[in-house]
Amino acid sequence: MTKPAPKTKHHHGNLRQALIEAGLSLLEEGGIEALSLRKCAARAGVSHAAPAHHFDGLPGLTKAIGEEGFRVFTAYLQGYIAEHTDPREKLRALCRGYLQFGLDHAGLLKVIFGAGLAAYVDDKRGDADAYQVLRACCAPFIPAGENSQIVEIQVWSLIHGFTLLYISGEFGAPPPAIPDGPFDQVMGLLDRVGTAPAP
Repeated sequence: MTKPAPKTKHHHGNLRQALIEAGLSLLEEGGIEALSLRKCAARAGVSHAAPAHHFDGLPGLTKAIGEEGFRVFTAYLQGYIAEHTDPREKLRALCRGYLQFGLDHAGLLKVIFGAGLAAYVDDKRGDADAYQVLRACCAPFIPAGENSQIVEIQVWSLIHGFTLLYISGEFGAPPPAIPDGPFDQVMGLLDRVGTAPAP
């Protein structure tokens, strides 16, 4: 008498991650409005009931997608600053990584900081938080006794605003990589970060 064949795992190997990746691609294409459990299941190639085994409804899936989105974003920033030791070069590299993430993942960037994913991430001070990378890069430029957020918000506002304008085509159709020119000229303002204002 032959033994019954053992049950095989789902062909994805990791269905939870497959659903998260499906959600990320939906967000890239259509924003937060495009996200649904049924669409994620269809994109992952499973039944519409499959997400219920891994997530507590759409909020649970959205939270997981948000955390993954921030991890991807953080990895971009870390990758760009890794080769630099000079504080100002590191700060400029951080901004270049921010802009490149926007070029590569425009939909995700807008959702993260729009009406989308940030609200679903419980601990944005953990590993999934790009802000900690920005904070570390800004630290050398914080004047003694000053509120660190002043410099952090200056840098964040500069690169976030530039990125949104750039990827929306305000400076012409954006190329897939960052050219010299407008970026270097605008980011020249970083040279004034942490310096005393003129009397």
